[in-house]
Amino acid sequence: MINSMTGFGTKEAVIANLGKMRMELRSTNHKFLEVVFHIPEALISLEDKIKKEIEAKVKRGRLTCVITFMAGETSSVFINKALLKNYILNLKNIKKQFQLKDEISINTLVHLPGVLSLGENKINKMGVWPRLKILVNQTVNDLLKMRQKEGRALSVFLKKRAELLRAELNMIKIRFKKVIKEKLAKLPTNEERVSFLKETDIAEETERLTFHIRNFQNKLLKSGPLGKELDFIAQEMQREANTMAAKSFDTVISSRAVQIKSQIEKIREQVQNIE
Repeated sequence: MINSMTGFGTKEAVIANLGKMRMELRSTNHKFLEVVFHIPEALISLEDKIKKEIEAKVKRGRLTCVITFMAGETSSVFINKALLKNYILNLKNIKKQFQLKDEISINTLVHLPGVLSLGENKINKMGVWPRLKILVNQTVNDLLKMRQKEGRALSVFLKKRAELLRAELNMIKIRFKKVIKEKLAKLPTNEERVSFLKETDIAEETERLTFHIRNFQNKLLKSGPLGKELDFIAQEMQREANTMAAKSFDTVISSRAVQIKSQIEKIREQVQNIE
């Protein structure tokens, strides 16, 4: 079963020395695996451990990891007074130099980098990690459930599109046999028939396209990261469809070839969301 790269997971837990904590994972499509963190300063040193737990279960996608403290001992804060004093002196000099009248508010000061931080010295990170690891895996599993659900919906969509492609292609094959026979019968010489076939025969393209569609359908039945493989097959289908449309001399076949190209484009749009 295929998995989508779009999903969301969230879990909460009470962790000793940290209190109640919430973790969220948001996932969107991406060529590779990329994890972006928005976590408290107190947990920055555990970022690599969190990332490894995520990488063990997720192979592709752009993930945003958000961890927030909801309550607990870490509500205490540390104010870097030396840094704050340096900020104030520099801001006053700037005000004086440029004759600015705006007042320096406490809200502005506390949001300056490094001024305000959690009381990280109260946290035993290695003691916290075992419970935090459980929370991370629970959140990843929650994310994966949604990605699997989205993947099932994608699979249904892609299977239907593939069946439509097969139906359109079968009609093209039947039509081609009929019109090519009629056209060749009107040509007076073998040389003209050979020349005409060389430019307009789409039998090879239809057979290749049939093979790619069957291969695509078989891949949809497998598990694991299949997005790149499915996208490659869809590209091959698109290439054959383009050639078939370019070589066709019959308006009915040309019209159906355009429909096939449209279906393949829709398939490629959705394949981009598959892990």
